[in-house]
Amino acid sequence: MLKRKIYHALEEFYADKPAKALMITGARQVGKSYIIEEFGKSHFDFFIKLDFIADPSALQLINGAENAEEILLRMSARFGDQMVPGQTMIFFDEVQEIPALITQIKYLVQEGSYAYILSGSLLGTVFRDIVSAPVGYMDMIRMFPLDFEEFAYANGVSDRVIGSLRDSFNSEEPVDEYIHERMMQLFELYLIVGGMPAAVSVYLETKNLRRVWDEQNAILRLYRHDISKYDEQDRLYLNDIFDMIPSELNAKNKRFILKNMNENARFDKYYDSFLWLKNAGTALPANVVEEPRVPLLLSRSRNLFKLFSNDVGLLAAQYGGDIQLKILRHETAINFGSIYENAAAEELTAHGYPLYYYNSKKYGELDFVIEDDGKVIPIEIKSGKDYYRHNAIDNVLKQHDFKIERGFVFCNSNIQVQERITYYPVYMLMFLQKKAPAEDILFDTDFTDLDQRL
Repeated sequence: MLKRKIYHALEEFYADKPAKALMITGARQVGKSYIIEEFGKSHFDFFIKLDFIADPSALQLINGAENAEEILLRMSARFGDQMVPGQTMIFFDEVQEIPALITQIKYLVQEGSYAYILSGSLLGTVFRDIVSAPVGYMDMIRMFPLDFEEFAYANGVSDRVIGSLRDSFNSEEPVDEYIHERMMQLFELYLIVGGMPAAVSVYLETKNLRRVWDEQNAILRLYRHDISKYDEQDRLYLNDIFDMIPSELNAKNKRFILKNMNENARFDKYYDSFLWLKNAGTALPANVVEEPRVPLLLSRSRNLFKLFSNDVGLLAAQYGGDIQLKILRHETAINFGSIYENAAAEELTAHGYPLYYYNSKKYGELDFVIEDDGKVIPIEIKSGKDYYRHNAIDNVLKQHDFKIERGFVFCNSNIQVQERITYYPVYMLMFLQKKAPAEDILFDTDFTDLDQRL
């Protein structure tokens, strides 16, 4: 079984037997169903799965039921002694096929006999059809392809090595040179294989990159099938946008330019298509900000953005042309910058950071800007040997109005610190983690003094 961080999140959620259901969202083929089954079967005495695509009869258990009691009665007739109060987890899979169930989950949770977990793909594209969302009765966790740390574990990197690397990241001390070189080789492999569990498993089983490419193309075909199935009106726009992601990232400024699709294209006409790809989890948009100041959200532009693939391995497969060997040979014909940036976009997204970048005629372009602990951190991703050239970071650090204290450059070199800029190996993107808010924020005050003013 591939080691996934979300498994621990499931353990934490169900540890106290919460009076809530849990929804796992994410793009197709990121491993949602597999990890849920592994968790449910190992943590509950009984585990029931209803897959609304693989088992059409499961739809009949829900459709037409007037309330939660009737749903449970129908399920009892089918599953009998597997439904034991307090000992059974019920897994509703592919719930995008039956949005009405999302409304009913509130009442199933209120009934209180069973633990519930739900999963589905394209949920962001169908939530608008839900009559009543179960606020307070269902939490959501988004799942992603394997990030680089998970990929490292899958390839035999130990906790000891990861811990040592994390210590180097935090202390800004160089990594042992041999370990650094080996981790760079692993990162290059990640650029090819990516993080889709099926592709990773094929690589681990066969070490055959051609087989990996076949698996990746099967996933891409599935994504295009989703586009044609779920967005009949705008499927042509969606297919065009999806297929243009590699070429747009390979362009000089990497910004998605609608005129490359259609000379007369207007953003408002295509906006729903971009939103569909984002909500389906198949694309990761990074919006430009007008200024690198907190909060970044307030200066975000809606219609200027870069569009990244949700998985760098799928991006490599879309490029085609034996790119696997070209990456391994470091052939200069490949734009490693776009591939490195895509891997960075995935890591930042999976670790809780909204994707933003900054572009100014006066100061230059920052590949990414993140907001952490109330501060903006500019980030540049360098794939070549000229990683000391970073005019944009230099320029924004000089602007006192921006109040930027330091910048990060992720590149192929070992850790170095030069004044206010830290150079990290690109694989150390795995240690950029958005700080969770404090569990309790207590604020106690007394307003009785107002009487004294009267």
